[in-house]
Amino acid sequence: MSQVLVASNRGPVSFSLSDDGTLTMRRGGGGLVSGLASVAARPGAEVLWVCAALGEADRAAARQAPEGRLDRDGHDTGGAAVRMLDIPAATFHRAYNAVANSTLWFVHHLLYDTPRVPHFDARARRDWQSYEAYNAAFADALARDAAPGSKAAIQDYHLSLAPAMLRERRPDLKIAHFSHTPWAPPEYYRLLPDDIGAAVLTGILGADHAGFLTERWASAFLDCCEEILGAKVDRHARTVTLAGHVTRVGVHALGVDGPELRRRAAQPDVAARAQALREQVGDRQLIVRIDRTELSKNIVRGLAAYREMLTNHPEWRGRVVHLAFAYPSRHDLPEYREYTAAVQRMARQITDEFGTASWDPLILQVNDDYPRSLAAYGLADVLLVNPIRDGMNLVAKEGPVLAGRGCSLVLSREAGAAAELAEDAIMVNPYDVSQTAEALHQALLTPHEQRAERCARLTVAATALPPQRWFADQLAALD
Repeated sequence: MSQVLVASNRGPVSFSLSDDGTLTMRRGGGGLVSGLASVAARPGAEVLWVCAALGEADRAAARQAPEGRLDRDGHDTGGAAVRMLDIPAATFHRAYNAVANSTLWFVHHLLYDTPRVPHFDARARRDWQSYEAYNAAFADALARDAAPGSKAAIQDYHLSLAPAMLRERRPDLKIAHFSHTPWAPPEYYRLLPDDIGAAVLTGILGADHAGFLTERWASAFLDCCEEILGAKVDRHARTVTLAGHVTRVGVHALGVDGPELRRRAAQPDVAARAQALREQVGDRQLIVRIDRTELSKNIVRGLAAYREMLTNHPEWRGRVVHLAFAYPSRHDLPEYREYTAAVQRMARQITDEFGTASWDPLILQVNDDYPRSLAAYGLADVLLVNPIRDGMNLVAKEGPVLAGRGCSLVLSREAGAAAELAEDAIMVNPYDVSQTAEALHQALLTPHEQRAERCARLTVAATALPPQRWFADQLAALD
């Protein structure tokens, strides 16, 4: 097996710094880490992961390691070599927060309040220069470390420019890029300054293979390449030709690792949290949602829908509890701090309006607790997943896999997961609060036998393409 290089903003490990200056390493989770672990475990595999130092503890670890190579500094990195890049903090901040998260993320999720933002001025141009420098740092590291003819798998919107930069440095490599977000349609994508919009597209087209989570996002990318760049697009073959280089476009729908998810959910810490939750809510039915307080997750409208259901269907008062686990996200950005506050305000309104001495209609928890989330999946009667727009949404797939009695899934049609799960979910328009309220009501009324049958089919779909196969398919597409 040839060498495989992976590039992503967040790596497979992270560090924390104690008061006495001791560094403690923690393994990462998620589909990409799982997929890479399966590749690294193959006989003869040689895997190198290039990532960025995300905080001061990471920077300290990267500086201590020879040329940032954590595996050469005594760290157990799970069979893969890891190079952590100590990109200057100001450059990283502007690239990550100002461009990746405040610009590209907002465009692809259609989140801008267009009468006021975006506002691309001289400061935005400075931020873009940092994004270019950040991508160049990755391209330089990959070019330096790659053996002749290696495969490089570059991940997500943080590294949109890196494929073309790497091809310029190392034309002998086979390069893949994967977008974990949606892709904006051309009319919205054109909010970006013309040169920046073109640079992102041409950056990704430096890859031999560009991957997306759903057909819908892949088609939007092809539309942008054709309309904005004037590239030659073959929709039947799913190829884009620009300046003589051909990029194949593929669809790889990320699923969950069912056996591993069930193994983790069977651990004692999950059982303890499940018991605590059940004691807290009694034998009432449970509506569960698990999200980061991310603008695209649509938590406020979801809470408003629950409130409207309790108003229109008072028979549910005292008989249902909404568990809303909303973990803080991107608090460096003011929009996210305000959104978290809005979630908390709506939660208080629901509790003040409907709560009684013997019934708390809503349990909102904003601290990250993975075992508690797994416990909530196991207890759920209804799982609410109503994003404004989502590349995939693995919560919609994890929940049915772990639902002990089978759960009803209320799912936004704007989630990427809808392409696979719509047939057995109750689908909603994420902007329609009244429709979502009625969907919750119908989900609670669904007979247990029907709920279990649908949940079983959802589980089959959710586990059809686990992370190991998802990642392997992208590498195979380069052959």
